Amino acid sequence: MAFKFVHTADIHLDSPLKSLALRDEGLAELVGNATRATFTRIVDLCMAEDVQALLVAGDLYDGSQTSMKTARFLAQEMERLAAADIPAFVIRGNHDAASRITRELTLPDSVTVFTGKASVIETTWGDHAVAVHGISFRDPHAPETLLDRFQPPVQGAFNIGLLHTSLGGAQGHDPYAPCTLSDLQATGFDYWALGHIHQRAAYPGTTTVVMPGIPQGRDIGEAGAKSVTLVSVADDDAVEMDERHLAVAQFERLPVECRQLSDWRELVDALRQAIRTARREHNGEHLIVRPVLTGATSLAWRVGRDVDLLHAEAQNVAEQIGTLWIDKIEVALDTGSIASPGGAVGELARIIKEASLPPDDPIVQDEVERLLKHLPRELRGLLGESEEQTAAAVAEAMQQGAMEVLARLEENDA
Repeated sequence: MAFKFVHTADIHLDSPLKSLALRDEGLAELVGNATRATFTRIVDLCMAEDVQALLVAGDLYDGSQTSMKTARFLAQEMERLAAADIPAFVIRGNHDAASRITRELTLPDSVTVFTGKASVIETTWGDHAVAVHGISFRDPHAPETLLDRFQPPVQGAFNIGLLHTSLGGAQGHDPYAPCTLSDLQATGFDYWALGHIHQRAAYPGTTTVVMPGIPQGRDIGEAGAKSVTLVSVADDDAVEMDERHLAVAQFERLPVECRQLSDWRELVDALRQAIRTARREHNGEHLIVRPVLTGATSLAWRVGRDVDLLHAEAQNVAEQIGTLWIDKIEVALDTGSIASPGGAVGELARIIKEASLPPDDPIVQDEVERLLKHLPRELRGLLGESEEQTAAAVAEAMQQGAMEVLARLEENDA
């Protein structure tokens, strides 16, 4: 084996927790510390595997961080690597382009932070010549390709490129330093260490291209197992990739089938059983689940009214387990085939079902803007990071609110 290195990206140290901070203080603390704990585990992996380098392909921070606590933490971890004679190569992405810590923090000489001008570091790992190329974002937005700024591959060396890019684009991600897979493969580099997209993707070949994904999820939108990549390079430059799961906590959506359930106790038992099964089936240290109630059931109206009681039942089970947390209860029941209540409540239900609840109504928009302005800065992304995401979140909240009101009206009308 010629040499090994660890490739990671999108760590987002001290990322704001948005909705988690509003729902559960203990859960917010767990996830708030998870990015640091996971980065410590990445450093531990580098030392345990005796790698030749750590590569961080952007978004080490989550924004223009000014916390000296974060600075001290990062410096300590980089000192651990330096003491083990393991260099680190870091580029800045769209989230940490403006980071004052990245620019001002004094790091060990073993840490290379690439600037906004593409450059190459020639070194030797073991007896193998290696050239590490990289470029950082100068600004939070990079709408044009950066690939044409890289220098040609160094002859006789194993060439690694670090780039923060959206590639050809991905849902939920704005275009940043766009390029195509074929563009990367045509450079003649041996390995492209990418960052930005939070979902893992690996493309082996003469030019290996890897997007390692986020190593620690931060909310239910980043559900599933997360990883970093341990790369082993043979004497003939053959590349072997090993996906390593180091996350402290894992988010999962948990479907709970409610079809044909007509007794409240049965529904509660199904919820409890689903939660216990989820904990057994996932090996992560902490599991954060969002039970999603699905199917057609005559209990739909009561669920809308008493979802807080279901959440309490789920919390009780989670507390008994101890390493499981409840994000929230999501109601996705099929009410299309369920008879609506009669009388005035039934008529109102019919009107709401036939009418639209437009999130772009001026009155609705004014209320949303007023809400967001009064939220702390770190929570202003609660309803999404774009106009489209906010509109979708508001529409969903309006429908859920209407269902809850009708359920409570039905109770009083009975």
